[in-house]
Amino acid sequence: MSQLVPTDAREKSTVVIVDDDPSVRKAIGNLCESVGLSVYAFSSTAEFLSWCVPDTPVCMVLDVRMPGENGLDFQLGLSRSHAEISVVFITAHGDIPMSVRAMKAGAVEFLTKPFKDQDLLDAINAGLAKSRIRRAELNADAALRTRYESLSPREREVMDLITKGQLTKQIAARLRLSEITVKVCRGQLMRKMQTNSLPELGRMSERLDRMRSGSG
Repeated sequence: MSQLVPTDAREKSTVVIVDDDPSVRKAIGNLCESVGLSVYAFSSTAEFLSWCVPDTPVCMVLDVRMPGENGLDFQLGLSRSHAEISVVFITAHGDIPMSVRAMKAGAVEFLTKPFKDQDLLDAINAGLAKSRIRRAELNADAALRTRYESLSPREREVMDLITKGQLTKQIAARLRLSEITVKVCRGQLMRKMQTNSLPELGRMSERLDRMRSGSG
């Protein structure tokens, strides 16, 4: 049986099991612990929501059908509140529409009970890799947002016009500034945004736009 090893050996990984069947929670928990993963198990989504999510890559093994909120509906809320958590669905009553809905919403895998241990481990491994990547993306987004928020209103105006392709002379005329002032402002905003490249600044601007629209 292959072991699940984090890309960075210093970084722990966490598996969260949400299933109302205690025997399933125990079996999956024992399996994950046998390959060195930290495991937390919950009997319901409500119980999970009272827990403090650790600062590690997290893969959730989630039952589709449980008392209260079903797994598919819970997945949608989870993607908004904890986008870094990946989801592997397990179910004894799955069908094609369920699996299609789950995968379209970003699930890593949709496994029907009974499934092979290795299939679950492979799915969890993929989920942890996805969570690790998503965490890096979210951290990068937060850093980019912090850099942008450090800009003055005038620097943001200049950045907007630069990334729209306007030249220094055009920006000066548009904002009623001297060209020297625009050049100084451009130098300051480039320093704060931590780039010397106009194309990269443009990509940052596009990323910020996607983040504002919620499509990032």
